[in-house]
Amino acid sequence: QVQLVESGGGLVQAGGSLTLSCAASGRTFSDYIVGWFRQAPGKEREFVAAIWWNLGMTSYADSVKGRFTISRDGAKNTVYLQMNSLKYEDTAVYYCAVAVTWGRLKPGEYAYWGQGTQVTVSS
Repeated sequence: QVQLVESGGGLVQAGGSLTLSCAASGRTFSDYIVGWFRQAPGKEREFVAAIWWNLGMTSYADSVKGRFTISRDGAKNTVYLQMNSLKYEDTAVYYCAVAVTWGRLKPGEYAYWGQGTQVTVSS
């Protein structure tokens, strides 16, 4: 079993940047797909980005493509989400989660979740 802890959220002005971190404990991310999701008030949780830890393959939602970058640090057993050119509509609680199969975009297809970190973008 893996435990996930997100950090790095906060308040930022539109056009600004933030970097979120997802640290794992209990086991490494090896063999997992690590995904970032977000949930805004009154909306369903949606896929943002994912990385296949072993291969480094990445996937992004169209809404963040070109603005967000997902990456990994093996030494720290941590996945990052670099968010640039933030928009008001990026405001949400951001969660990291792990899956065992590539190409999964639905929250129900991810097994373990962190507690989330709030990102608020002021317009």
